Amino acid sequence: MSAVTSLLIDRTATPIGELIVIADEEGALRAVDWSEHEDRLHRLLRLHHRGGYDLRPSADPGGLTRAMDAYFAGELAVIERLPVRTGGTPFQRAVWAALRGIPCGGTITYRELAALAGRPAAVRAAGHANGANPVGIVVPCHRVIGSDGTLTGYGGGVERKRWLLTHEGALAEEISLSPGGERGSLAACIV
Repeated sequence: MSAVTSLLIDRTATPIGELIVIADEEGALRAVDWSEHEDRLHRLLRLHHRGGYDLRPSADPGGLTRAMDAYFAGELAVIERLPVRTGGTPFQRAVWAALRGIPCGGTITYRELAALAGRPAAVRAAGHANGANPVGIVVPCHRVIGSDGTLTGYGGGVERKRWLLTHEGALAEEISLSPGGERGSLAACIV
């Protein structure tokens, strides 16, 4: 039987909601998710840590929380240097490696993602692997869009995906108007 994996957990406020950061004791990022999706996060952790896992609160494990804060403050390249350690199948890991190759400010389609992962005909499987990514933002699954340019699914919600892509310069900044004609905000969309 596998040993229980000891993991460190921290939380940080971002402009688009509270983010959970999970690291191992060596400082590698193991998972990132939004607080309202904590149940999903635990399902993924159970899947990737079959021997079980133990979460201990830790302020800024491995400097990862500080790095995520820097990303949200505009230091976009900081996530490219973060160490990531995930489980997953060989194909999932190939998809996740391909995601890390998408430059900040860029996007690709699911078809392009499948090709980059070495299986050009496996578009649907690449989409599923993209959705199973435990380290969103850092392994930038939000940079994958539909073949017609639409913003398709994102585990944190399409409005967060839009915000992340705008933050990275992949989308022109959009101004939304509320029914009363006032400028809307993303925070109002996801509360």
